[in-house]
Order: sequence, then structure tokens, then C-alpha cells
Amino acid sequence: MDNTNKKLTHSVTLDSDKCKGCINCIKRCPTEAIRVKNGKAYILEGRCIDCGVCIKICPHHAKKAVCPTLDDYRHFKHLVALPAPALYPQFNNLESIEQVLQGLRGVGFDSIFEVARAAELVSDATRKLIDQMPKPVISSACPAAVRLIKVKFPQLIDHVLPLVSPMELAARLAKAELIATTDLKEEDIGCIFISPCPAKITAVENPVGSKKSAVDGVVAIKDIYPALLQSMKNPDLDTSETCGRIGMYWAASGGECEGLITHDCYLACDGIEEVLSVLNDIEDGKFDHLDFVELNACNGGCVGGVLTVENPYIARSKMKRLRKYMPVTRNRLENSIPQEMLWDKHLEYVPVFEMKGNRMEKFKAYAEIEEMLATLPGLDCGSCGSPTCRSYAEDVVGGHTPPDKCVVRMQEKMEKILATLLKP
Repeated sequence: MDNTNKKLTHSVTLDSDKCKGCINCIKRCPTEAIRVKNGKAYILEGRCIDCGVCIKICPHHAKKAVCPTLDDYRHFKHLVALPAPALYPQFNNLESIEQVLQGLRGVGFDSIFEVARAAELVSDATRKLIDQMPKPVISSACPAAVRLIKVKFPQLIDHVLPLVSPMELAARLAKAELIATTDLKEEDIGCIFISPCPAKITAVENPVGSKKSAVDGVVAIKDIYPALLQSMKNPDLDTSETCGRIGMYWAASGGECEGLITHDCYLACDGIEEVLSVLNDIEDGKFDHLDFVELNACNGGCVGGVLTVENPYIARSKMKRLRKYMPVTRNRLENSIPQEMLWDKHLEYVPVFEMKGNRMEKFKAYAEIEEMLATLPGLDCGSCGSPTCRSYAEDVVGGHTPPDKCVVRMQEKMEKILATLLKP
């Protein structure tokens, strides 16, 4: 069933020792990437989009995001912090984001390039591109949402904005500035993104729209938070903010849309289940009147990522206060869109949901699936270890699970046998 040839690198992993075999995760995964077998869950890597939903809902904390620490990058001569806009509203009683920037210097970074600064450039480039693409244009900033399109919505690939993410752009610009102004070489510079979500970690190994990422590593907000909080108590380093309100607001759902300015016919969606629903509606032609669609896999946007520490609603409130006295923007493109902002690799459909074999073999397999579906109860209870009756039928036909795992069918058989035995 999963016929991808390339093994993907994922940041969302499973601790089988903690897994109790419950079906919470398989029922909520948007790509049906999780199964339960022999009392333990396992992940179909080709289907996983690293959205982190399973991490949030697992009651036994068996799902986790694997993320390096800052110490893993100390070998670079010059460490550049790439703070996500979602980092700033994690803290209480901030007067300005400069306190956080000073704290980043204190924990060991040599310089800082705000991702919010790059986000403002992406907003400017989006305004230039939006009228040249099929409508609605779909944001490419959330790697989990883009991967969802790659595996489930191939007809929408041409609608995805062909711009690198603010994280990627920030790394490229930071390295270019340092190489131009110092004696540092590219291999001396380590650009480390401070991430709110696991999808960004995976995006470094498997970048969206790029052959190779300029980001050299990722550190989770929740991991660096304690040291950063302590460092912020000694603000003796001179570091100035370089972003405006537009870049700052990219941390929350609707922030990218707000940065369009000249286009007001847009939709902002957050939460992976809602993203899945919106993509289905776009594919059905329900949103052709829209200019732009912003998709965030995390509830509330990046402030709702599983690698953050603050409640996303509280973080959003803090962010509004922090950006109140900021200028609208501090970063604009002087002329046309520079090449480093554009994709150098097209999105490709990844057919992880197709059955294996040639055309005739696929037709036969799909016929067998429909035939088996007619015998199943249609309850989608998940007791068989597959999330739905259809996915169970696919697993059986694909040879991944035996045909006797349906509890309801087994119960019906037992009741018939019992009735026969009790018949006078």
C-alpha cells in the first residue's frame, strides 16, 4: 500500500515501550499513517507528514519529536539564531522582543537573523506573485500542509506558492550577509532555527521546494526555553529588533493573510483536520473566488505548535501587545523577486495511497477492496488496528494485515455459531 521508494526522514517518532495500543492516534491522524498491531502502534513513514497531532493526543506520551540540542551545533565557528516569530510570545512581561534577542546572545549565539524579517520579504513577494497564479493561491509556509498536498491533493500542487519559507530565506540571507561582511566561509556558519513544531525539523532534511536547505539545524522552543529565560535576566547585550508588525504576526493564524495588504479576498485556516477539510473543498472548486489560502497545521498557527510552552490563545494575546507599537513593516523588496526566494525544485506527487502493481493489478486490488468493504460494518471503530473500515480493507488486500481482525464480524460469526449450537 505504501509504495514510496525513498525513505523519508521524520522528526515524529514512537516510543513503543510507552505505547499501550490504544487507538487515539490512529483515529486522529490526517493521513492514516498509524496502525496498531500486536498491541503496539507503528507509523507508516511514507504517509507521515509530521504534523504532530499524535504527539498532542497520545495519553501515554508514546509519540515524541526528536530534536537536537544547541550543544550539537557548537562545532560551528559562528552560530546564527533564527528565532521563529512564535518564540517571542512564549514569555511573560516582555516590554519588547529585544529582550529575547539579547537572551539568545546570552545562551551562545554569535548573531541573530529574525525569521520575522524574512517573513516580511515573503509577504512582499507574495503580493507580486499572487495575480500570476491559478486561484486560489495556497501558502507554502507550513511544511506539514504542503506535504499533505503532495500525498493527497496532487491536483492542487500548481496552486502552491513557489516561494521558500521564511525559515529557509532567513538562513540564506544570514549566510550571505556574514560572508559579505566577515572572513567567515559558508561551512563556518551554522544557522539554527528555533522551532515551534516538528514539521520544521523534517523540512531541513527534506526541504519544500529546495534541493538542499540552508538551515543547519533546529532546536525546539521548549528545549531552549529554560536557558533562554535565565539568560534574559541579564540583558547586557546590544541587539535590536529588525521586523515589523507583519513579520511578527506570522506566528498566528491569519498573519500571513494580513501581510497581503493589497488583497483582501483570502481564507486563513488552522488545525490539521480543518486544513484537510479546506483542501477537499478547494479541490471541489468551492473556493475559486478566493485569491489566497493560508494553511496552518497547528491550531492557532505556529503559536500552537507542539514544541512551544505557552497556551496558544495566551501567546496570541501577548503577541498582539508586543506588536502594538511596531511599524507595519521594516523589510521590503527593492525590485523584482530575487532568485534565492524562489523554489529550485518543483513539488512532486507522492502516491503513498495507491496500491502497488501495474494498472490491471491496481484495478483488481481496488475491486477486492470494494468487495470486502461490502462485508464490513462501516463503523470505523478502529478496533482492528486500522483507522477506518476502508483502510482495513486496503491493509488486508495489500497483505499488511490478516482478514480476521474485524471485531464486529468476529462477534457476528460467534453469535451465529452460538445460535446454531443452542437451536433445539
